[in-house]
This record gives sequence, structure tokens and C-alpha cells, in this order.
Amino acid sequence: MDSLTPQDATAAIEPPPLPPRVWKFWGTALWGLLIFAAMFVGQVTVIVWRIVAQGGEVSTAGITHVVADGLTISLSVLAGLPMVLLVLWFAIRRTRIPFADYLGLRGTSWKNVIIGIVALVVLVGAWDMVSRAAGREVSPGFMGDVLKSAQEHSALWLLVIAFAVAAPLWEELFARGWLYRGWSESALGPYGAILLSSIVWTVMHLQYDWFFLCQVLTIGLLFGYLRFRTGSTWLTILLHGLNNFAATIQTWWLAG
Repeated sequence: MDSLTPQDATAAIEPPPLPPRVWKFWGTALWGLLIFAAMFVGQVTVIVWRIVAQGGEVSTAGITHVVADGLTISLSVLAGLPMVLLVLWFAIRRTRIPFADYLGLRGTSWKNVIIGIVALVVLVGAWDMVSRAAGREVSPGFMGDVLKSAQEHSALWLLVIAFAVAAPLWEELFARGWLYRGWSESALGPYGAILLSSIVWTVMHLQYDWFFLCQVLTIGLLFGYLRFRTGSTWLTILLHGLNNFAATIQTWWLAG
């Protein structure tokens, strides 16, 4: 009669590894709230620190004064990135899927990059034409004030990094990475996930008026479609960064 060695006996009773799983609608939504809350905590921490550093009071008036400061905005946006990455890591670790695979952090072809840039230029250009025809500002008015404030603190370079690198990174990882991945594999399907994640992303920009919110929504729909067609979140991060950088340069130019 054959005998089992201790190693064979251990192998015989070990349960099979659990299969990878993707968070569906509610899991994605609930973790999404935690991700957003972590980002908010990171940004509020910077705002409170800036108030205390300037010898002010943590009050509504103090917060209103500080959040209009270009240096504070830059630091708060930068502080949101590591908080988002931390919660994403915890959430994705439970799925047993590699971090990059879950969020679609894969490369794409130069053809897709060129198509994405052309589509973005056409879309933003169309909105600029509508804005000029309606006699509106091409860029949000408060952006000019933020840029001037950042320049006064010699922090214009920091603001550019925050707007063109940090913000596109965490916003795309959240919207087109996390939300799209989970919701696209739920009953919503890819197109429902594109729409809903774009709406959530738009709501995150309530500092704008209705006109610019409509523009943000259409850009989100474009990014979501490109994420669906190419499977690459790196592409939407690149396009988002280019869009924010161009908007910063445009605002700086218009503000003189």
C-alpha cells in the first residue's frame, strides 16, 4: 500500500486558491466613496495646515481665504494623490487581481494616442467656439486668479504639476480606472459605466458653472469611450494631462 509523505498530506488538504474577482456595482460604489473620502481628508489636512501656518483661525472665513490661494490649491491637489492610491491598493488587493491590470494601466499604440489627441482638440475647440459665440469666457474666471496667486508665491511651477500631473492621475485612476472597471462588469455594461462614471467625474467639478460642467461631461464621455475601445487608462491620463496643461497655458495667456 502506498504511503503519503507529510508534504503529500499537506498538499492533499490544502484548499484551492480563490479565483480573482472584480467588484461589481455596489462594491465599486462603496469603495469609490471611501476613495473620494480619503482624497478629501488629504486635501482638507493641507488646508487646515495652511490656515494654522498663517496664524489664522479654522473657520469658514479662514477656509474661504486660504482655498483661494494658488499655493494651497496646488498642495491640496498633490496631497490627494497618495490618499487615492492607498485606498485603491487596499480595495484592489482584495480582488486578487494585479493593481495595474485592474485599473487598465497598460500601454497603447501611437495611433490611438493621435486619435485621442485629435478627438480632444476637436471637442474642446467646438466648446470654445460655442463659448465665444455666446459671449462667455473661454476659461473659468477663478482660474486666472488662482494662477496669479500661485505666481505671487513663486509656486506657478507647483500649480502646473498639480493640475497637469497629479489631478489627471488620481481623477483618471478613480473614474476611468476604478469606477469604469467595476461598473462595466455589472449590469450597467460598458456604455452604462461610461455614462455613470462621467457623471460622477463631472460632479467632482462643481466649482464650475453649468456651461463648463457640460464641457467636463462631454470630455468625460470621450475619455470613457477611449478607455473602453483601447483598454488603456494611461491614454486617458495622458489626454487629461495635456488638456489641463493646455487650459492652464490658455488661462495664463488670457489673464495677461
